[in-house]
Order: sequence, then structure tokens, then C-alpha cells
Amino acid sequence: MRELTLKQKAIIFGGGAIIVVMATLLFLLPNKPEPTIIKEVADEPKVEVSFLKVEEIGQSVEGNPIEAYTFGNGDTHLLFVGGMHGGYEWNSVLLAYQMIDHLEANPEILETEQKVTIIPDLNPDGTFLATSKVGRFATSDIIDPNTRLASGRFNANGVDLNRNFACKWSRESTWRGATVSAGSAPFSEPEAVALRDFVLANSPDAVLFWHSQANNVYASECEAGILPETLALMSTYAKASGYGEVPKFDAYPITGDAEGWLASIGIPAVTVELKGYQTTEWAKNLAGTMAVLNDYKIAK
Repeated sequence: MRELTLKQKAIIFGGGAIIVVMATLLFLLPNKPEPTIIKEVADEPKVEVSFLKVEEIGQSVEGNPIEAYTFGNGDTHLLFVGGMHGGYEWNSVLLAYQMIDHLEANPEILETEQKVTIIPDLNPDGTFLATSKVGRFATSDIIDPNTRLASGRFNANGVDLNRNFACKWSRESTWRGATVSAGSAPFSEPEAVALRDFVLANSPDAVLFWHSQANNVYASECEAGILPETLALMSTYAKASGYGEVPKFDAYPITGDAEGWLASIGIPAVTVELKGYQTTEWAKNLAGTMAVLNDYKIAK
């Protein structure tokens, strides 16, 4: 057998010495304790509002569904309504759907004691006249922005729905100096009946209507005048959104409006008039809505 060189002998001896030293250290050192496994304690489950309830609360003259989207299950109930004048105010419908999407994506917005219902389109027949669609739609679906104003304001019976409610009702009413039909009697139109029945069944604490265009928030009144809570509601939304505050609408006589009917049964209601027809003015209306939600965190 070939004899190892001096260098090879040194390497083998050195390696062996290292192994002996390491084995000795392992024997002498105390055993490392097994790691303690700490059981993770889960946080107590958060109480979350119940999302989302969608219901058909009625149908239009032409049989299109009128839907209500309800978020939460608390006792403090706020109702928002878009599309009273259908395609004439198509951006109020789009704004309502945007708010629905926002609440669905951000459930933490609502406190456990709160409930919010949004009726995105009270006049789907009027919306269809101007957009060729019922339900969610895009701004590009507007058939003709120059003619949609007159075509989509009324329901399929030619009635101005915001003149068909039981507050100082008259068969004929006015809109910007023109005579408009208010129906054959208060609540003669199925769309007005849908809103009336929902309100009477649910007794919301406050109601807000999105309209356009006037760049103001208007308080409501009927025979007994303006409710104090209505003025507070108007001011809260207006200050947060940047719209103006108008406690009393006196540009021309109005009869049979939904807001006035709500005032007559003791429910605060305001009309939020967007500045224009072209956009939802999202940032302003989100700020106004959030301010109202904050005001109604505790049942009034």
C-alpha cells in the first residue's frame, strides 16, 4: 500500500481532532429545550352588519322591477332614493348604484346599530326612455343628451312621480312653469305606491333623494311646516358636500312631492340636487352621505 505523505497525515489528524472536540462539546453542553409552542388565541369575532339584502318592492307601469338594496340590520334606518325622474336625472341613478357598490365593498362603514336602504331607480321606465337600459348602465348609453331631458322625466303614464304623493296634492302641478300631470289621485302610480309601502312598512329615520340639477340641498315641508330634524339633515349633507342649503323651495309652487308627504307623516326628508347632469359628483356625495351616517350613529 502506498505510504501517506506528511501533509496528508496532518490533514487527517487535524480533521479527527476537530471531530473529537465537537463531540465532547455536544456531550458537555446542556440539552437545548424543545421550543414552546404558544397556541394562537383568535380575536373575539367582530359583530358585523348583515350584507346584503336585495328585494323587489314593486314594479313600474311597464312591469320593470323597482329594487331596494338594504345593508345592515340595526335599528337606525336611513333611506336613499335615486331616479325619481328617470332618464332626466340618469346621473342620480348611477350615483345610487355607485353608493351600493361602495357599501358592499366597505361594510365597515356602517355601525352595528345602523341600516341603510338604497332604491337606485324609482322610475325605471323613464330611465329606459333615455338610456335604452334598466338597471346599471354607463354614461355612453345615453341615446341623445340633447333630448333626454324631456323624454325621461315622467313615468310611462306621463305622470311626474314627484307630484303623485299625498301632500297638498292637485291633479295638475307645475315644473319650471310648465303644467305637468300629477296622476288621477295621490298614489295612482305604481312607482309612488312602491315607495309609500316600503316607507310605511319600514319607518326609516330619515330619507334622502338624489336629483339634479340645482347644486343645493332642500329641506321638506307639508302643512305643518319643516321638521327640526329635517333642517339638521339638510345642513349636515350640505356642509360636507359643498352644496348650498335651501330651507324652503319657493321658485314655483309644488304639490304632491314625496318629500312633503314624508314630512306630513313625521319623517325628515331632503332633496339633494346635484350641480349638473353629466356626472355623479361622487366625492361630494360620498362626503355628504358619510356625514349623515356619522350623525345617525346613535338612533335619534
